[in-house]
Amino acid sequence: MTQEAFSLFAKTPAEITSALGLEKAFQGRQVYRWLTKGAVSFSSMTDLPAVLREKLCAEHPSLFSSSVVTSQTDDDGSAKLTLRLYDGNVVECVLLTDREGELTACLSSQAGCAMGCRFCRTGTLKLKRNLEAFEIIEQFMHLQAVAPGKIGHVVFMGMGEPLANIDNVIRAISFLHDPEGLNLSHRRITVSTCGLVPGINALAARKVPVKLAVSLVTADDGKRSALMPVNRAYPLSTLREALVRFQKVSGRRFTFEYCMIRGQNIDEKDADKLSRFCRGLEVIVNLIPFNPCPELPFETPTDQEIRRFTDALRQRNVEYTIRISRGRSIKGACGQLAGKLEENV
Repeated sequence: MTQEAFSLFAKTPAEITSALGLEKAFQGRQVYRWLTKGAVSFSSMTDLPAVLREKLCAEHPSLFSSSVVTSQTDDDGSAKLTLRLYDGNVVECVLLTDREGELTACLSSQAGCAMGCRFCRTGTLKLKRNLEAFEIIEQFMHLQAVAPGKIGHVVFMGMGEPLANIDNVIRAISFLHDPEGLNLSHRRITVSTCGLVPGINALAARKVPVKLAVSLVTADDGKRSALMPVNRAYPLSTLREALVRFQKVSGRRFTFEYCMIRGQNIDEKDADKLSRFCRGLEVIVNLIPFNPCPELPFETPTDQEIRRFTDALRQRNVEYTIRISRGRSIKGACGQLAGKLEENV
């Protein structure tokens, strides 16, 4: 990085005490609690001595290293924020609202992405860099500030491949989960991957009990390699072995994210291969109709084509659900994030 950034997010109370040069450890705990409550400056931390508040405000006018550049909302309740990072890079994060009113923060883990999945808008970008843990948490806090209620779920499904930045993602998860802070259950945190096998193995080895979502898209090696370059390094057989290991360690069912693309992965043979791949795994297939983007050469299946594919899956006893894409009109739906500031102003 070319410059330093100040942020206390994703730090423990002891680390905050050290970073601020506080004389008393309990003051670090006080600052930590204020951060998790959404404080935006030291001036609002009223249980700190006034002299200390003034000193900290003078040294650090803002608690955030990032800033909100644009904010967009969809009629379905979704919101997308474009954030400028301290070094000028831009990322996007999304707040999703389901039919029951549950709020989910969709967070980015990288500026850009190196995976190159052909159906993903972020995949058209080159990787700029990994995000630091504090930059991940700041996304959550920026979203919480515009949310109509408490955010109850977090998904690492924004820009980038989370398991390519596993150390910072796990550090962010630790901050989100801390019972003395945001107290978000591991069961409410999902890490999504395109199938980066070393990352899945590392997640299993560290025994981080979060939910896992794998972007499968197709259970045909040839098709998957064409759509997802990661499959050339870690083909389906290797991916499956890693998933079996992860499931043994976690004891949890995971999700296959299956982006349905017209003419690519939704015929009878695709249903056959998907059925065989799922056999013996505790998994649910999350079917996602392709979200169109002008940069991408694919089309969304018709309702009839989707119905035909789901009928084929039902006949083969594949457990599935269909995700209703939210945030399409603001390019905040699955596969639509790009962090291109010029498109949002």
